[in-house]
Amino acid sequence: MTERRVDLGIWDKLLKAVVCLLIIAALMAVAVWYLPLIKQNERMRHEILRMDTQIQREDETVRAHKVAVEALRNDPLTVERQVREKLGLAKVGETVFRFEEPDPEQR
Repeated sequence: MTERRVDLGIWDKLLKAVVCLLIIAALMAVAVWYLPLIKQNERMRHEILRMDTQIQREDETVRAHKVAVEALRNDPLTVERQVREKLGLAKVGETVFRFEEPDPEQR
């Protein structure tokens, strides 16, 4: 049995073009459908990176405060220095220099 191929002329070419256009339209529809999700994902990744950076900064601040607290708990010289600075006192023979912030209204 031999198979015969019927030449449909222009209709065969039009059918192939329509199928190709339908496939392209379907791909574009999928792209348009998922584009907002892709953009949202991108925004969330940037937000995560920003928050990670902020967490690292806060961790550094916490570490610095822990060191300061430990110094105040265990080092009497640190406590003495802090008290003298806060109360504006000096040891005998020390000279105290006070620096004041310039008044912004006098400019």
